[in-house]
Amino acid sequence: MKKITFLLMLFTTIAFAQTNAKIYDIINNVSESRIKTTVKTLTEFGTRNTFSDTISNTRGIGAARRWIKSEFETISKNCNNCIDVFYQKDFVTKKGNSRVPHDAWIVNVVAIQKGTKYPNKYIIMSGDIDSRASNTMDFTTNAPGANDNASGMAGTIEAARVLSKYKFENSIIYVGLSGEEQGLFGGAGLAKYAKEKGWDIIGILNNDMIGNIEGVDGVIDNRSFRIFSEPVPANETEKQRKMRRFYGGEVDGISRQLARYIHKTTKTYMPEMNPMLIYRLDRFGRGGHHRPFNDLGFAGIRIMEAHENYTQQHQDIRTENGIKYGDTFEHVNFGYAKKLTAVNAINLASLAWAPPSPTTVEIGGIVEASAKLKWNKVEGAKGYKIYWRDTTSPTWNYSRYVESTEFTLEGIVIDNFFFGVASVGENGYESVVVFPNKIWR
Repeated sequence: MKKITFLLMLFTTIAFAQTNAKIYDIINNVSESRIKTTVKTLTEFGTRNTFSDTISNTRGIGAARRWIKSEFETISKNCNNCIDVFYQKDFVTKKGNSRVPHDAWIVNVVAIQKGTKYPNKYIIMSGDIDSRASNTMDFTTNAPGANDNASGMAGTIEAARVLSKYKFENSIIYVGLSGEEQGLFGGAGLAKYAKEKGWDIIGILNNDMIGNIEGVDGVIDNRSFRIFSEPVPANETEKQRKMRRFYGGEVDGISRQLARYIHKTTKTYMPEMNPMLIYRLDRFGRGGHHRPFNDLGFAGIRIMEAHENYTQQHQDIRTENGIKYGDTFEHVNFGYAKKLTAVNAINLASLAWAPPSPTTVEIGGIVEASAKLKWNKVEGAKGYKIYWRDTTSPTWNYSRYVESTEFTLEGIVIDNFFFGVASVGENGYESVVVFPNKIWR
């Protein structure tokens, strides 16, 4: 019996070592030169303003989105049609929209790599197709949008190229969203489409500006990046809000757990990188294409550079007082864009290979010397990981692996920590942590 147990442990160790190798292979297969070529191509459409030319094959957003669709289709062809590529669109009008110069279709390019076991569970990576000049209503002036956001779009296409070589249990969506600069129209349209289709979304990784390393503050940093996440869902119920007041969870919503997952995966496989957890929906008073998903109750975060240069964002190309304004090709650091693309790719893969998260996690232990947790059994999970942390810690500090659906942490006082549970698959990959959502008395 001991021999059989040892062999099972050995097989599990070998299997997980192989999955580790897959993650490192994914990192190594991300191509800086391909990202550079893609960004260059996107800038050469002149402007990709959402309301620019849709007829020309060389200029405007129409030409850009057709080219992006053809890139996804080529990737799909090279993996035996493993990716379904299509347009998803919504019509917007001038009425009630101050940033809309004329009525137009907002067209997203969607590429879905279907999962083998959980095809209706989706992890999404997005970039933005559109660009803008100083005046967002100006849809004719050149606006190359090299970093904002050809970098994010190039990263999304490159992630699709790399990950199309693998099969995953959950589905992955790679998407180019439009209308970001005029009001997050593309994200709102796709989030609504997802809700109508009944998609079970694990989370969205919104990439908006992943190619600049030299900030307007003079800091040059090619290792740090920000992960923005809202603290709790925007559509939480009054009952959930009241529970949080007494049981905690002010910084433990589904988007914040997704952010912690990305932080942990990055520190594990890319320790040279410095992921910064930013406890805010987005930059101060600003927004990104993950927000419409958050608005409908989906987990979503924004990945972006740590140091922005505002002279290269939303600016007409010009030189004033010796400063070159404009979001042009030469300002993008492609080695850095490669790193952030790899960050996305390994998190997409880790989540797509993982079993579902528990849906119900109960916690007990009030006025006791130990914390008690129990949760629903998850299909495809070999075991579970109980996480806990100091209440002031931004990341999970401690963990305990178990193969039951109920466990007592002896000597751990419930008052002094926050807790969560993740599912663990046979391959060793973990789901996103779930904060307790029910009290066990």
